[in-house]
Amino acid sequence: MPVPHIRHAALDDEETLGRLDREAWSPLHSVQPRPRPPYEPFYNERFGPRDHLVAELAGTLVGYVRLAHPTSLACNAHVRQIQGLVVSDQARGAGVGRALLRAVREEARRQGARRLTLRVLGHNTPARRLYESEGFVVEGILPEEFWLEGAYVDDVLMGRTL
Repeated sequence: MPVPHIRHAALDDEETLGRLDREAWSPLHSVQPRPRPPYEPFYNERFGPRDHLVAELAGTLVGYVRLAHPTSLACNAHVRQIQGLVVSDQARGAGVGRALLRAVREEARRQGARRLTLRVLGHNTPARRLYESEGFVVEGILPEEFWLEGAYVDDVLMGRTL
């Protein structure tokens, strides 16, 4: 099985990332409604190529992770937050998510961060298992924070020290 190649996103990746994001949409991990045309641009004023690492398998873009500051406060500048992790259905089980998590951990360290956090929906068991296997621990739960498809879903904060 090929090893995922991880790199920083480029401007030219925008169309592919937008398509990947739409194709991977699921109520398992999204609190937003299913995207409908006309689609918003993937890059915007808040997030651009510099905020994304992408994964390629055999030259095809198959996943991304978005790394951001959780707040704009100077007293919180030592923390980075994963604000999106997507792997195409075809690449699931190929180590792409794990490779992206390891790469984003190194990128956060390179940026001077001491902590890395993320939020995950409570019912997203596969993602939670992956995060836990990469050293993330549950640091807080907002019970029934979201009403999704007829059920209340917890919002789980996970984090790890870098």
